[in-house]
Amino acid sequence: METQKRDIRALSKDELREFFVLNGDQPFRGNQVYEWLWTKGAHHFDDMTNLSKSTRIMLEANFVINHIQVDQMQRSEDGTVKNAVRLHDGLVVESVLIPTNTRTTACVSSQVGCSLDCNFCATARLKRMRNLEPGEIYDQVAAIDRESRLYYNRPLSNIVFMGMGEPLMNYSNVIKAIDMITSDEGMGMSPKRITVSTSGVSKMIKKMADDEVKFKLAVSLHSAIEEVRNRIMPFSKSFPLTDLREALQYWYLKTKSKVTYEYVVWKDINDNKASIDALVKFCKYVPCKVNLIEYNPIDDGEFQQASDESIGAYIRALESNGIIVKVRRSRGKDIDAACGQLANKEA
Repeated sequence: METQKRDIRALSKDELREFFVLNGDQPFRGNQVYEWLWTKGAHHFDDMTNLSKSTRIMLEANFVINHIQVDQMQRSEDGTVKNAVRLHDGLVVESVLIPTNTRTTACVSSQVGCSLDCNFCATARLKRMRNLEPGEIYDQVAAIDRESRLYYNRPLSNIVFMGMGEPLMNYSNVIKAIDMITSDEGMGMSPKRITVSTSGVSKMIKKMADDEVKFKLAVSLHSAIEEVRNRIMPFSKSFPLTDLREALQYWYLKTKSKVTYEYVVWKDINDNKASIDALVKFCKYVPCKVNLIEYNPIDDGEFQQASDESIGAYIRALESNGIIVKVRRSRGKDIDAACGQLANKEA
């Protein structure tokens, strides 16, 4: 049965070479297939035109290519593009192309649904159904790269793992995908142009540091007061701020890479002086910068965007303490493509 066939993209180049040797062919055939799969992005064995018909039939008999399909694409008034991406088993994730005047960023998903429970996020209301495979993550990036070239006449310049799911809960597959995205045999992107965003899984932040990853780290912080953070993100009770602080200090010691804190300011939740003071104090533990993010309501009234005055108070406090701060205005709100809005409404 076809469902029992292995996804050929799960094989390394050496494993592909070995497969051909075991089947009476030359090892270089494995190199050819590997190039088709990753450099050329082939989704069907029949696309591999420099292989003989009999070789393609043999591959078809043994393997599948579990590629994605962009099921639906929506374009926002501001140029943002949202893809509803259908996976081989019929499940759907979403990814987003975010253009500016100088660059194009892909926001990609790492899980179907999410295993966490952030109260302000639409994605968190979907149960986690499964982790994405490395090829499925890679395909999202390749699809957005094609759209960037089509609509903006330039290749994709940046990637953020800020779509559906918690990347560090699918660590090995995310790392394998990034390895292929940055490989010369894949897309050849610099790891410095990739940011992995976590909700604060402390032990995995330490593991990344030990693995000497070259990409950037962002942390969804939203409050530096334990009780407030636990209210916003209940799962964070398992990842206390003291553990997070220690993990981030370890990260910086090992990588010398600044941390970015993603921080949404909500009315009557963290728009007060105590919250500002706590963030300033937390920012002094590790070299960092802060992105203050405009909130995108998802349906109910518990979380509301804070006033401009509250945002201004944060900016003044952070800047007066020498902390880099930027305000991130949301893109793609009219197509539910902004931060926290990815929820498969079309699936």
